[in-house]
Amino acid sequence: MAEQTALADIRTEDGGKPDAAVVRDALGVGVAVGLSGFAFGVTSAGGGLTLPQTCVLSLMVFTGASQFALVGALAAGGNPFTAAAGAFFLGVRNAFYGLRLSQLLALPRAVRPFAAQWVIDETTAVALAQPTRRGARLGFTVTGLSLYVLWNLTTLLGALGAKAIGDTDAWGLDAAGPAVFLALLAPMLKTTTERTVAGLAVLLGLGLLPVLPAGVPVLVAALAAPAVLYAEGRRRGGARDRVEKEDR
Repeated sequence: MAEQTALADIRTEDGGKPDAAVVRDALGVGVAVGLSGFAFGVTSAGGGLTLPQTCVLSLMVFTGASQFALVGALAAGGNPFTAAAGAFFLGVRNAFYGLRLSQLLALPRAVRPFAAQWVIDETTAVALAQPTRRGARLGFTVTGLSLYVLWNLTTLLGALGAKAIGDTDAWGLDAAGPAVFLALLAPMLKTTTERTVAGLAVLLGLGLLPVLPAGVPVLVAALAAPAVLYAEGRRRGGARDRVEKEDR
């Protein structure tokens, strides 16, 4: 029995993608997304953050959506605590990614605190796309390393470039952050429920901009998810009740 289990595990590992294919896919994601760090550097510097502050954000936070939300709220004159709260809520999703990846990757305990820094949308997507644990580990590592290095390098270049350009608003570069954020978000909206949440969040965020302090509309927009999920649950519950009544 033990021999059969071992053979099954070997067949599972052999059935995965070749390492070269995993590395190629991971590097493609790392390079494509890593280059958008330039937009963050420009946005952050244009929003008033210093070069060290901008670079530390990318080094320590390393989650693009939260970084753009933070500097966007600060640039709009929002309270730092409100801006940080909005960034925090956007980053909470990474904790749920970590729960799934901890089972999939099964990394040694000594490595997990360092790997946690790389638990983001892109590394999770590449890791989950692999059919074997070996492929998942390789995809996670290559995506995380390439993206971390390139994101921080382009953040530095973007911040330096923004200072050389001068007034980023005059060049229209203040729109770079939201544009990149939307580019990262759009491919993730695959179901009707996800699109509904996104649409309601946009309506709440934009509608409350004129009446609430900067940064607060982002927090209120986060309520779109539980509201839509609650409505979806009620709808399914009602449909189930109708089916049960018809069966009777």
